[in-house]
Amino acid sequence: MNILMATSECLPYSKTGGLADVSYALSAELVKLGHHVSICVPYYRELDKKSKIKYLYTLDVKMNWRHLKADIFHLVHDGIEYYFVGNDYYFRRNGGLYGYYDDGERYAFFDLAVIELMKRLPYELDILHVHDWQTGMLPCLLKVKYSQDPKIGKVKTVLTIHNPMFKGYFNPGSLYDLYELDYYLYDQGLVRLDNQVSTLKAGIHFADKITTVSPTHAEELLTPEGSKGLWYDLTLRRNDFVGILNGMDYKEFNHCKDPLIYTKFNTRNRKTGKRANKVAFCREFNLDTNKPIYSVVSRLTDQKGLDLIFAMAEFICSSGGIFCVLGSGEKYAEDYFNDLYLRYPNNCKVYIGYNNELAHKMYVASDFFIMPSAFEPCGLGQMIAQRYGTLPIVRRTGGLKDSVIPFNFNLKNSDVADGFGFDNYSVIDALIVVAQTMMIYKTMRKEFERMVNNAITVDHSWKKSCLEYVELYKTCLSY
Repeated sequence: MNILMATSECLPYSKTGGLADVSYALSAELVKLGHHVSICVPYYRELDKKSKIKYLYTLDVKMNWRHLKADIFHLVHDGIEYYFVGNDYYFRRNGGLYGYYDDGERYAFFDLAVIELMKRLPYELDILHVHDWQTGMLPCLLKVKYSQDPKIGKVKTVLTIHNPMFKGYFNPGSLYDLYELDYYLYDQGLVRLDNQVSTLKAGIHFADKITTVSPTHAEELLTPEGSKGLWYDLTLRRNDFVGILNGMDYKEFNHCKDPLIYTKFNTRNRKTGKRANKVAFCREFNLDTNKPIYSVVSRLTDQKGLDLIFAMAEFICSSGGIFCVLGSGEKYAEDYFNDLYLRYPNNCKVYIGYNNELAHKMYVASDFFIMPSAFEPCGLGQMIAQRYGTLPIVRRTGGLKDSVIPFNFNLKNSDVADGFGFDNYSVIDALIVVAQTMMIYKTMRKEFERMVNNAITVDHSWKKSCLEYVELYKTCLSY
C-alpha cells in the first residue's frame, strides 16, 4: 500500500509529545512490512540543523482570498519519505510548535498544502492517515471539496485521536474564510461542536475509519464521563471506531544497548545488571542502595494525577523509601517537590525540567515507576519502565489498563503480573498499593523478582499494533 501520514510533529525532526513518537514508529514498522510510507509535517525552525533536507519545489496554496506559497522539502530516513511544508510566516517561529493565536489558520494552511502535495505525488495514494485536530479537516476536504478530483478523490482516510482534550475550535465564519467550505457543514452539525467549528469533529464525521491509542481509551471515549465531549459523535461512528494500543521504540529504550545507562545488561544477567545501575545511581546522588526507589518521569500536570503523586511521595519518603521525580509543569507541583526534598534530603531526588540522560538512568535504577493518571489515552512511561525491569504502579485507565497486568494478592498471580494497579481515583487506594509494594519488596522477594522478569520480557513493540493498522487500512480499501 501507498500510505501518507499527515501530522503536526514527527520524530526525529519535531516533538512535543507522544504524537511524534507514534507518527514515526508506526511508519517505520509499516516500511518493514513492505509498505511505501510518506510523512508530511511542517518545516519548523528546528529543522534548520538537518543538512540532508533537500528543496523539491514550491506549491501554490489558495486559502480563500489569500494566495500563499508552500516550499516542499524532502528526505528519506529509515525508509520513510519525509515531505516538509515550509512557510516562514506560519512555521518559522521561536516559541515552540503550538500555542499561537492563529493556530487554526496555520494548520488550515498546512492541510491545504497537504492536498496540493497529494496531487503532485508520483504514485497513486491508497491511504491518508491523519492525526489529531491539526489535520482533522483533511478527510472533510477530500470528501466535500475534492471528491471528483481524478488524482485524490478516491483516497481513503483514517483519523487517529491521540488527545481528545484538544478539538481544534474556531469560529464558524472561518469555515469559508480558511477552507472555502459551505456554511451548511456547520449548520447541519457535521463540523459543529460546542457551538464552534471543530476540526477534530470534522475528522470524526468524515474519516473512513477512526482509531485511538488503546482499546480501553476507545471504550472510555464512548461514555459521557470519559469522552471529553466526544461521546455522542463517536457513538454515531462506533462501527468504524477502534482502539489500537501504541507500541514503543525498542531502539531508544533498550537495556542491552542504551548508551545513557550506567551498565548495559540482558535478560540472562538482568538481576546483577539492574542492581549495578541502582548502586551507581545511588552513589551519584548520595542515596541508600538498600531502600526501594520509586520514580516519576512526567509532565507535572493535573492529568498525571498530581494529588495522588503528592500523597504517595509523602508516604514513600516517610516510610523508608526513596522518591525521585523528573519533570516540569504546574508551579505548585514544582514547589511541592522542592519542599519535599528540603524535608527529606536523604530520601528524595528532584529535577525540575527535562534531562534525557537522567530520565534513562531513573527508569533503569528504580524499583517502581509511579503513573496514577486521571486519564491516559495510552501512556509510554509505564512501557519504558517495564522495558528496564521497573514495575509500574498505575491507575487502571486508558492504555495503562491495557499495558500492565497488576499483581493480585488474592490470586497470587506473580507468574503473569508485571506491575501494580488500582481502579478508583482515590488517595486511599493509591496509598494502599504503595504500601503493598513496600511489603512485597521487603518480604516477598521471589514474587518481586518474578514480576520484574515478566516486565522486562513483555512485548510492547510496534509489530502487533502495526498489523492491526494494516488490517484496518485493508478494510478501508475493501469498500
